[in-house]
Amino acid sequence: MEQKELICIGCPMGCALTITMDGGQIVEVSGNTCPKGKAYGEKEVTNPSRTITSTVRVLGGESPLVPVKTRTEIPKDKIFACMEVLHGIAVRAPVAAGDVLLEDVAGTGVPVVATRGVGKK
Repeated sequence: MEQKELICIGCPMGCALTITMDGGQIVEVSGNTCPKGKAYGEKEVTNPSRTITSTVRVLGGESPLVPVKTRTEIPKDKIFACMEVLHGIAVRAPVAAGDVLLEDVAGTGVPVVATRGVGKK
Protein backbone atom coordinates (compact mmCIF):
# COMPACT_ATOMS: atom_id res chain seq x y z
CA MET A 1 0.00 0.00 0.00
CA GLU A 2 1.16 3.49 -0.89
CA GLN A 3 0.07 6.71 0.80
CA LYS A 4 0.09 10.23 -0.62
CA GLU A 5 -0.26 13.32 1.52
CA LEU A 6 -1.99 16.41 0.06
CA ILE A 7 -3.45 19.67 1.25
CA CYS A 8 -6.95 20.05 -0.13
CA ILE A 9 -7.74 23.22 -2.09
CA GLY A 10 -11.42 22.38 -2.61
CA CYS A 11 -12.61 24.79 0.09
CA PRO A 12 -11.05 27.28 2.56
CA MET A 13 -10.50 24.63 5.26
CA GLY A 14 -7.23 23.34 3.71
CA CYS A 15 -7.57 19.83 5.12
CA ALA A 16 -4.55 17.53 5.26
CA LEU A 17 -5.57 14.56 3.12
CA THR A 18 -4.12 11.07 3.12
CA ILE A 19 -4.84 9.04 0.01
CA THR A 20 -4.18 5.33 0.37
CA MET A 21 -3.56 3.46 -2.88
CA ASP A 22 -3.03 -0.18 -3.74
CA GLY A 23 -1.59 -0.85 -7.18
CA GLY A 24 -2.77 2.46 -8.58
CA GLN A 25 -6.29 2.03 -7.20
CA ILE A 26 -7.60 4.38 -4.52
CA VAL A 27 -8.49 2.46 -1.38
CA GLU A 28 -9.26 5.34 0.98
CA VAL A 29 -9.24 9.12 1.26
CA SER A 30 -9.04 10.39 4.83
CA GLY A 31 -8.59 13.74 6.57
CA ASN A 32 -11.29 15.56 4.62
CA THR A 33 -14.01 17.42 6.51
CA CYS A 34 -16.28 17.89 3.49
CA PRO A 35 -17.16 15.90 0.34
CA LYS A 36 -15.07 18.24 -1.82
CA GLY A 37 -11.94 16.92 -0.10
CA LYS A 38 -12.60 13.33 -1.10
CA ALA A 39 -13.31 14.32 -4.71
CA TYR A 40 -10.23 16.58 -4.85
CA GLY A 41 -7.93 13.89 -3.42
CA GLU A 42 -9.17 11.23 -5.84
CA LYS A 43 -8.81 13.52 -8.85
CA GLU A 44 -5.42 14.88 -7.81
CA VAL A 45 -3.78 11.44 -7.61
CA THR A 46 -5.42 10.00 -10.73
CA ASN A 47 -5.76 12.93 -13.14
CA PRO A 48 -4.33 16.23 -11.83
CA SER A 49 -5.49 19.27 -13.79
CA ARG A 50 -5.71 23.04 -13.41
CA THR A 51 -7.49 26.05 -14.87
CA ILE A 52 -4.83 28.43 -16.17
CA THR A 53 -5.07 32.21 -15.88
CA SER A 54 -2.65 34.55 -17.60
CA THR A 55 -2.49 37.49 -20.00
CA VAL A 56 -2.10 37.81 -23.77
CA ARG A 57 -0.66 40.78 -25.65
CA VAL A 58 -3.13 43.08 -27.43
CA LEU A 59 -2.19 44.97 -30.58
CA GLY A 60 -3.82 48.39 -31.06
CA GLY A 61 -5.71 48.25 -27.80
CA GLU A 62 -6.42 50.64 -24.94
CA SER A 63 -4.44 48.21 -22.82
CA PRO A 64 -1.35 46.24 -23.88
CA LEU A 65 -2.63 43.04 -22.24
CA VAL A 66 -5.91 41.18 -21.84
CA PRO A 67 -6.52 38.73 -18.99
CA VAL A 68 -7.35 35.21 -20.17
CA LYS A 69 -8.13 31.77 -18.79
CA THR A 70 -8.62 28.28 -20.06
CA ARG A 71 -12.32 27.51 -20.42
CA THR A 72 -11.85 24.28 -18.47
CA GLU A 73 -9.01 22.59 -16.67
CA ILE A 74 -6.02 21.25 -18.59
CA PRO A 75 -3.73 18.37 -17.56
CA LYS A 76 -1.19 19.56 -15.01
CA ASP A 77 1.69 18.32 -17.16
CA LYS A 78 0.60 20.72 -19.97
CA ILE A 79 0.84 23.91 -17.87
CA PHE A 80 4.29 24.97 -19.09
CA ALA A 81 3.41 24.24 -22.73
CA CYS A 82 0.23 26.30 -22.33
CA MET A 83 2.13 29.23 -20.84
CA GLU A 84 4.70 29.09 -23.63
CA VAL A 85 1.93 29.30 -26.25
CA LEU A 86 0.19 32.19 -24.45
CA HIS A 87 3.49 34.07 -24.17
CA GLY A 88 3.97 33.81 -27.94
CA ILE A 89 0.62 35.10 -29.19
CA ALA A 90 -0.93 38.53 -29.67
CA VAL A 91 -4.50 39.47 -30.59
CA ARG A 92 -5.90 42.57 -32.27
CA ALA A 93 -8.22 44.93 -30.44
CA PRO A 94 -11.10 45.10 -29.85
CA VAL A 95 -11.47 42.08 -27.58
CA ALA A 96 -14.68 41.32 -25.70
CA ALA A 97 -14.98 39.34 -22.48
CA GLY A 98 -15.73 35.75 -23.43
CA ASP A 99 -14.04 35.92 -26.86
CA VAL A 100 -12.21 32.71 -27.72
CA LEU A 101 -8.66 33.84 -28.42
CA LEU A 102 -7.22 30.39 -29.02
CA GLU A 103 -9.29 27.30 -29.90
CA ASP A 104 -6.89 24.60 -28.70
CA VAL A 105 -4.08 25.51 -26.34
CA ALA A 106 -1.04 23.22 -26.43
CA GLY A 107 -2.92 20.30 -27.97
CA THR A 108 -5.30 19.98 -25.01
CA GLY A 109 -8.49 20.68 -26.96
CA VAL A 110 -9.29 23.44 -24.44
CA PRO A 111 -9.98 26.99 -25.65
CA VAL A 112 -8.50 30.12 -24.09
CA VAL A 113 -10.99 32.94 -23.50
CA ALA A 114 -10.68 36.63 -22.63
CA THR A 115 -11.96 37.42 -19.16
CA ARG A 116 -12.20 41.19 -19.75
CA GLY A 117 -12.72 43.40 -22.76
CA VAL A 118 -10.11 45.68 -24.33
CA GLY A 119 -11.22 48.41 -26.70
CA LYS A 120 -9.37 49.87 -29.67
CA LYS A 121 -7.12 52.89 -29.21
